[in-house]
Amino acid sequence: MTDMSNGKTALPQPVNYIADAWSDCETVPGEWNVDPNTREPVHRTVTTGSEDIERALKHAERMYDVGRWDDEARQERADTLERVAALVETRVEDIARTDSLTSGVPIGVTRKVAAFLPARIRATAADLRSIPRVRALAAGGRDVRLYKVPWGPAAILTPWNGPSFIPAAKVVSAVAAGCPVILKPSEHAPGSAQIVVECFVGAGLPAGALQLVHGRGDVGAALTGDPRVKVVSFTGGPAAGRAIARAGAEDFKVLQLELGGNNPVLVLDDADVEVAADGIFEGMTKLNGQWCEGPGKVLAPRRLVGPLVEALAERISKVVVGHSLDEGAELGPISNAPHLATLRSRIEGLRALGATVHQPARLPGLDGFFLSPAVAAGADPAKATAELFGPLVSVHAVDSDEEALRVANAHPSGLDAYVFGGDTERAIDVGSRVLAGEVRVNGAKLADLGDDSAQSFWGPSGIGGHGPAESVRVFCGDRVVGVDAPDLPL
Repeated sequence: MTDMSNGKTALPQPVNYIADAWSDCETVPGEWNVDPNTREPVHRTVTTGSEDIERALKHAERMYDVGRWDDEARQERADTLERVAALVETRVEDIARTDSLTSGVPIGVTRKVAAFLPARIRATAADLRSIPRVRALAAGGRDVRLYKVPWGPAAILTPWNGPSFIPAAKVVSAVAAGCPVILKPSEHAPGSAQIVVECFVGAGLPAGALQLVHGRGDVGAALTGDPRVKVVSFTGGPAAGRAIARAGAEDFKVLQLELGGNNPVLVLDDADVEVAADGIFEGMTKLNGQWCEGPGKVLAPRRLVGPLVEALAERISKVVVGHSLDEGAELGPISNAPHLATLRSRIEGLRALGATVHQPARLPGLDGFFLSPAVAAGADPAKATAELFGPLVSVHAVDSDEEALRVANAHPSGLDAYVFGGDTERAIDVGSRVLAGEVRVNGAKLADLGDDSAQSFWGPSGIGGHGPAESVRVFCGDRVVGVDAPDLPL
């Protein structure tokens, strides 16, 4: 479906995949998606009409009603996923380029992300073969079995900052479980998800296993509010997450909501300033800072604030900011105009709170959504609570570990946190007291801390969590079937 040979900044027009057939979307008059490097149009903005949404919902419901979830069906799905992975391998460069042109992340980074997708898909296929669908329960000699059964049709709504990986990871888990999926990617970055869906379709999915619709929040709301949808998996902002949670409460849907937050960074008094600066800088510029687990509010001993800000400003001054398709670029533009406006507002808000803002990077001579990474130092930490979600951190002075913990936990991110310290045991102990699902010590890598990480979303960061076990819980429910024994005592 997708032709990637049509010019440096051109991307294919998004199309829907509904009821096992490709179909045109409705275009939004006068509106275009643009290249974040240059603001040049790349394709028309699209949406999905109410009749097509209804067709997708009916098809998902019908396919679930006649679904097969036995061991043979699981093996067939595992084989299909292996074929999906093989097809994705042939599209890695297409996916990387599309990611780069929609998220603004440099091509050197998006290639690494795209190259990881086949392994993620194959791992799910392996789980399908190794994790039993049915297991016997201890029941005093009776025959009682626990079945893993898909909850039902699933709506998956994905963001613009992970335009290929997040759709691929969520869809493969839901398809493996047996849930009919309706995927709606972000209107700002629909292209990569479309390529991923093309690979799933090309691998020969069962009828109704996966559908694709495009559009803005109104399309997502129509899906997540419909009673035929039994599971909603959403990554995005807190306002949309709250709306989904309210809609889901009407019929008690299964929800997985990753909503992000202003992730705290605790720099302890025995930290190596250069190590801390390296980690914070890596975290605040990774994916152009556009990742929900990136560092936000840095809390450091008063005597270390000056040296830390200086070290961060030095690193910012040397970063190569450029067109996201340039091989030498280390940092690209912000993904879209609304988010660039949000980040500028966040910077001005910190300045209004008394912060001094450092932005020493040199920007390219392009008419794109470029922003120098920024360090804002000196604002009241109790008021600097907004999620930053970009190449931006605020730095605040504290006088003890206990004060840092109080400030971090007063407005918890609930998602991620960071601790930098020379004494690893002490740093881990401090980290264990931060209200966050994952706490990284002396680093800021993109991958989860461990293969079996079970990161929960605490408080305002959402509902559910990450990890293999969480994927099973989101898309599958337990059903117990067995021989009853009414003569046994209660």
